[in-house]
Amino acid sequence: MTGRIGRIDRRWFERVAAARLAGAEQVLPPLSSAANRGRLWFGAAALLAAAGGPAARRAARRGVGALALASLTTNAVAKYAVRRSRPVHDAVPLVRRLAKAPWTSSFPSGHAASAAAFATGVALESPPYGAVVAPVAAAVAFSRVYVGVHYPGDVLAGIALGAAAAAVTCYWWPPRPAPARIERTRVPAPALPDGEGLVVVVNSGSGKGVPGRPPARGYVELLLPGAEVLECGQGDDLGKVLDKAVARAAESGGALGVCGGDGTVNAAARRAVAAGLALAVFPGGTLNHFALDAGTATFEDTAHAVRRGEAVRVDLARVRDGAGADVTGFVNTFSIGLYPELVRRRERLEGRIGKWPAATVSLLGVLRDATPLRVRLDGHDRVLWLLFAGNGRYLPDGLAPSHRPHLDEGLLDVRTVDAEAPLARTRLALSALAGALRRSHVYRAERVEQLRISGLESVADLAYDGERAPAPDALLLDKRRGALTVYSPADPEDEITQLARTASLAAARRRPVNP
Repeated sequence: MTGRIGRIDRRWFERVAAARLAGAEQVLPPLSSAANRGRLWFGAAALLAAAGGPAARRAARRGVGALALASLTTNAVAKYAVRRSRPVHDAVPLVRRLAKAPWTSSFPSGHAASAAAFATGVALESPPYGAVVAPVAAAVAFSRVYVGVHYPGDVLAGIALGAAAAAVTCYWWPPRPAPARIERTRVPAPALPDGEGLVVVVNSGSGKGVPGRPPARGYVELLLPGAEVLECGQGDDLGKVLDKAVARAAESGGALGVCGGDGTVNAAARRAVAAGLALAVFPGGTLNHFALDAGTATFEDTAHAVRRGEAVRVDLARVRDGAGADVTGFVNTFSIGLYPELVRRRERLEGRIGKWPAATVSLLGVLRDATPLRVRLDGHDRVLWLLFAGNGRYLPDGLAPSHRPHLDEGLLDVRTVDAEAPLARTRLALSALAGALRRSHVYRAERVEQLRISGLESVADLAYDGERAPAPDALLLDKRRGALTVYSPADPEDEITQLARTASLAAARRRPVNP
């Protein structure tokens, strides 16, 4: 860093050193230290995940993933490629200086890179939360010049690197689109003001609850006081409780409601289709994949749609045995082989390192001790590491699908990883690490109306929507197109509007609710 650019950099550093900003000496040095090793951003991610909604949790995961990538690039590559001495901070007042000055290369600023990566990653998933984080990130970046450990050019380079790292995560893990950009087929459903005629089954064993919100049963009764709520406790037979709810909803000419995870939603959806009832899904599970795709990310969304009679059409995928008898169905995904274990490991890691890195690490782990699966797909013998089928096309392509742009297109999203090709395991790992899995010859993705699977004598279980069932020797996967009607608000609102609507109920929350 010599010549004219270097002189400009030093001149601006001296101007900042001479500046006297009211209150900055009490705020910026501690803030700069708080960001050491990403502690400030990990704390912010934990706060978002604990106190925010689904978008906040996705924003936290992407922010942490972008931070990890930026930190690796900065500290393992950039600082060694450009060895620049730290500025001489004699002109910086002693009260501003850090207790322990860093000794690594000055270019680029790792703190600025991490701050920009986290803020940009959060903003990609949730602009409102990004707007909250951005001023803090900017303050951390500026603090590195203010305390005398970086030149302004170091900070600007760090910001550019961090923003680029966040953008790169979109290549492997595209952000979930805004609700308005997801195409859903609108259909009418019974409008139930205050929930009269709605019978809701609350599975108390699903999910972890939401901090600051009443228990699920009480919250449903608060939002829809006319609804009947049946609770399925631990040890109760969920199927029997759902059957009771279906009978009562059909008798009153109303609708079926369900609060629980995707497995609970699956059981309710199949019964709703059989009885010709609309389904209201309250997101009461841990991940709530189906509720997010259907446009009901919060309890308020579902209650709003029920009151107005707003709904969408959704396919129900079927799993039938070789004789044509129904085995089960699925609203999200089906898999055999290694995929259930891959998902379990990925979900355990993704909150810390991001979805795509977690998917890659989990893939390498399950392949290490895996035994290939020998099956016959539509009459063709295949040797596979895993088979995945989605109820509709999932995005992104690859091993970490997250959302569906359509819910009633009548197609299955089938993905397989071939185990027979030369060096298949190594090629798969390298393709996943490079983000080029879609172009790998060992990975296949196709959209079909149905899929016949046979030769399953050695397969013990199949997995669907987070549940397991014994696998018959042969299966047929197909679709009941548009068979399910799900309540969904016609005018999707962003989280800030949702929070405002929730705040308007604060006074009502003070009244007692049934336990």
